[in-house]
Amino acid sequence: MGTPQFAVPTLKNLVNAGHEVVAVYTQPDRPKGRGQQLALSPVKEEAARLGLPVHQPLRVRHQVEELRAFGADVMVVVGYGQIIPQAIIDLPKHGIINVHASLLPKYRGAAPIQWALARGETVTGVTTMRINAGLDTGDMLLKWQTTIGPEETAIDISPRLAENGAALLIETLDKIESIQSIRQNDADATLAPILKKEDGLIDFSMDATEILNRVRGFQPWPGVYTQLRGQRFHVWKGAVASVAVPHGQLHLKQKRLYIGCGSGSTLELLEVQLEGRKRMPVPVFLNGFPLSENESLS
Repeated sequence: MGTPQFAVPTLKNLVNAGHEVVAVYTQPDRPKGRGQQLALSPVKEEAARLGLPVHQPLRVRHQVEELRAFGADVMVVVGYGQIIPQAIIDLPKHGIINVHASLLPKYRGAAPIQWALARGETVTGVTTMRINAGLDTGDMLLKWQTTIGPEETAIDISPRLAENGAALLIETLDKIESIQSIRQNDADATLAPILKKEDGLIDFSMDATEILNRVRGFQPWPGVYTQLRGQRFHVWKGAVASVAVPHGQLHLKQKRLYIGCGSGSTLELLEVQLEGRKRMPVPVFLNGFPLSENESLS
């Protein structure tokens, strides 16, 4: 059971490792883009390439008997996008194994990669666990971890986590009879809720490092943005700077652009995008959009 690109390596590895995948469940096709054409999920596309049967129920909770009929030893869930009811959790002999993109119990929820970066983590990873009725609260099986580079974004790190999560899942299945599962300590848990558009709105009372972490974490969506002359202004890349700039004001210096942030810190803007325009390096942006000294962002 899976839907996004993150789940594709796991499906491929299951087949390549010789496991019999009796069915693939993914979300229904959804309208996408300006033309609102129905788009296949990445998992559906991969399943079709592999010649596997695909099921796309609107609500998987209504498919208990259909799933029971497969007689599967185990179910694997990676970013499926639907809540799995207890009646389905109880079906397979070895339960339902989830590949979760964090080092549980940290970052339970729908956006663990994004929130780990946004909150300044320097290490992240993947955990396999047995699903229970809670939100990513099941017993942990195996873990794999990696460092987060200082300039890595969620787009950069997601493929690495997906590939290593897929390998970890195969290792988990190979050892399923002998792995000693570990209960999560709820006291150590943090949440990674589904991202909303407003999460990307910059709060300049945060220090520059906090803002930069959100720039890295909230890619490709919702991005990090503010308002410039009444238009939405995205910041796609930046760096902490040592230039002193008043809070909330822009400062220009030799085709470089700075903004004053909380705690007396300063963020240099490196790649930006004004509403209706393309992303571009700041010197190119300034050539076509002259700014006055000490303009404010809001």
